[in-house]
Amino acid sequence: MAELRSFIYIDQMQPQTMCYLGSWVKGALPRANMAAQIIEVAPGLDIEALTDVALKHANVQAGILFVERTFGYLEIHGPTEEVRAAGQAVLAALGTTEASALKPKILASRVVPSVDQQHAFLINRNKVGSMILPGESLYILEVAPASYAILATNEAEKATDIKVVDYRMIGATGRVYLSGKEANVRAAAEVAEKVLSDR
Repeated sequence: MAELRSFIYIDQMQPQTMCYLGSWVKGALPRANMAAQIIEVAPGLDIEALTDVALKHANVQAGILFVERTFGYLEIHGPTEEVRAAGQAVLAALGTTEASALKPKILASRVVPSVDQQHAFLINRNKVGSMILPGESLYILEVAPASYAILATNEAEKATDIKVVDYRMIGATGRVYLSGKEANVRAAAEVAEKVLSDR
């Protein structure tokens, strides 16, 4: 039986979170304000059968189907009712509930005020999203399971005026990089940490 590592429902994909996802997904492109469901399981290959269940039980589109060394990931999106139906079908196939998913554990969370120009340059060489500019503040977060990174990013973007520089939601841990004015970045940090601690 697969271990349900995360079962993340997003009511509305925010524009930057959605665009970042769209820059690397190999499946159907999401749209802003669509609902999304992210599922992470172990062992990784079990995500294949669960993808079959989700796609056959509801009118949703798959953006991510990914198997890495240990974990498998599925991201589906579409209208709220359809995404909910697909998610419930997956839970039924697993014989479990949303509450059985692992709780997120914050491994690192820090605000770096007024980033130096050399630091900004180094961050921007590895980013996929927006660029951080010298003088902006930076929020960094590391969380396990990794897929919770998209939830932290989406909810921070929904609540505050920040830039999504990067978020990594696949692997042993997830990582988030958000930038902007220091007050906004600190507000984003509070939102991200709260949404994770409330799971």
